[in-house]
Amino acid sequence: MKLNRILEQIGLEKVKNDINIVSINDLEHAKEHEISFISSEKYINDLKKTKAGAVFIKKEFEKFIPKNSVGIICDDPYLYMAYASKYFKKSLINKNYIKPIIEKNVLISENVSIGSNCTIDTNTIILPGTVIGENVKIGKNCVIFPNVTIYNDTKIGENCRIHAGSVIGSDGFGYAHTKDGRHIKIYHNGKVIIKDNVEIGANCTIDRAVFGSTVIEEGTKIDNLVQIGHNCQIGENSILVSQVGLSGSTELGRNVVMGGQSATAGHLKIGDFATIAARGGVSKSIEGGRVYGGFPLTLQKDWLKIQAKIFKLIKKQEKK
Repeated sequence: MKLNRILEQIGLEKVKNDINIVSINDLEHAKEHEISFISSEKYINDLKKTKAGAVFIKKEFEKFIPKNSVGIICDDPYLYMAYASKYFKKSLINKNYIKPIIEKNVLISENVSIGSNCTIDTNTIILPGTVIGENVKIGKNCVIFPNVTIYNDTKIGENCRIHAGSVIGSDGFGYAHTKDGRHIKIYHNGKVIIKDNVEIGANCTIDRAVFGSTVIEEGTKIDNLVQIGHNCQIGENSILVSQVGLSGSTELGRNVVMGGQSATAGHLKIGDFATIAARGGVSKSIEGGRVYGGFPLTLQKDWLKIQAKIFKLIKKQEKK
């Protein structure tokens, strides 16, 4: 769409440089025919280097926008990005159906639905009730257990196992909020990429990215009932135990272990070889190579000492 056509639709003033816009992207990855936004001062450096054709921006940040970008001044860039995302949502069903490519020795049970332009590689097994959307690629030697749902554009590597009831590629929980309390949907146009030798337990949900990809790196093992939010990056050989919850844009290094019911806030990083004990709550980025626990999160050994001291204090109070 032309930029001014978008601005007209969402109630903003037109600009002089009416460029073509083909999609929305973040500041770091946006190109000359993409629109982006900045909602926080911490992304100023990304703004200075962006190649985006246009940027939703507050007046106070306008001086940092590069010459190649058109600044769209508004009071809430995140909200207007959400409004604009509607005009770039992807079609759920391709009118021009392309027959899937099914390689040798693939076993597909009855009641399996496979969408347009999919590729399923050698020796993969797909069990009953599975629904595979459009433009999905599944590698060699995979097993997709009953009633798995794989949304459009998902990429799955070789030797993967996805257990019953899991949902791969659904929209993330992303909304912008108006001053009068309405919730405006942010359309998720990204995808999910699952690398080789990944196992995903039953009834897990892995959300597609807003733009770009949610990525599960090679060798990661995910237990049942795990929620992974949009744009998360899970490092290779990580282990996520049952009922772990990752908020959007969480980045895990390699060999991270998260115990049962542990969780993260969004937009943070966990270093390589970190371990989060069960029910640990990660609210800020942490270094790797250490064992953490509790909430607020601290080193697990310190958390245990604190709990012991509290227990002793309670016992003393009971004796009085």
